[in-house]
Amino acid sequence: MHVSSGRWLYGLLLALVTAVLWGILPVKLTQVLQVMDPITVTWYRLLVSGLILLGYLAAQRRLPRLRPLGRKGLALLGLAIVGLIGNYVLYLIGLKRLTPGTTQLVIQVAPILLLVSSLFIFRERFSAGQWLGLVVLLLGFGLFFNERLNELLTSLSSYTTGVLIVLLAAVIWVFYGLAQKQLLTLWNSVQVMMVIYLACALLLSPWARPLQLLELSGLQAGLLLACCLNTLVAYGAFAEALAHWEASRVSATLAITPLVTFAAVALAASLWPDRIRPEQINLLGYAGAVLVVLGSVLTAMGPSVLASWRAWRAPPTSQG
Repeated sequence: MHVSSGRWLYGLLLALVTAVLWGILPVKLTQVLQVMDPITVTWYRLLVSGLILLGYLAAQRRLPRLRPLGRKGLALLGLAIVGLIGNYVLYLIGLKRLTPGTTQLVIQVAPILLLVSSLFIFRERFSAGQWLGLVVLLLGFGLFFNERLNELLTSLSSYTTGVLIVLLAAVIWVFYGLAQKQLLTLWNSVQVMMVIYLACALLLSPWARPLQLLELSGLQAGLLLACCLNTLVAYGAFAEALAHWEASRVSATLAITPLVTFAAVALAASLWPDRIRPEQINLLGYAGAVLVVLGSVLTAMGPSVLASWRAWRAPPTSQG
């Protein structure tokens, strides 16, 4: 069983780096999507990331072999590839219909769905604290969408369609996450991601339109490159954070990602009002976003929170 190094401050900083990179990603993507279609953006992101990882593993002489996978491993690899393609493309399609903050908040259900699915597949247990976190998260979503609940529940508007598409992206990501979790017993994380990235790029090639790159402005081309590198750096920092800090605490830190997105949108809208639109959310909606983050933290750290509460409530032991 993996044991963290105990360098919690280093792990915290790495987790914060990941949260910031994931938080600003949709803001950058909205600018690129003004010219490129979602499939081509995804193709470039996966191809660039996969080629960089291929070069790294080749230099280290650690390229993965397919033979150890067997039929079961190949099936899991196929599931992970389809899951990642679906998640990336659907996320961008939803982002074209929604604001960055709303998209990032809705996709927050993905790790929660992964935790819930682990109850049935890996026979993991949900503590009382985690169930509480799930309730808080659902309440937060209700408050966040308070102004558009009627629209979401009664009509299939562009906004409702966008929310449903991002929710579908979150569900598909769960299949990817479960498959990748099993693949990590056969390959390391870098090998898994390299194969998945390149396989996804290959499958998307017939529908990608690479020449759209020539239509981008200098700023948009730079943002596309930043989006390509974002995945590598963010996931690298995430993996390294897990090496130095407990997974529950890393996950709890990453729960702030939607708040980072809201802050990034507000800052970008103030600096470039002609390019970035501010989020149109009332105070109750922002309170809901905070509750979603709080619910995510409770769900990630439910067992730790419950154990700390019991320890605090327990009577002191006598000495002497």
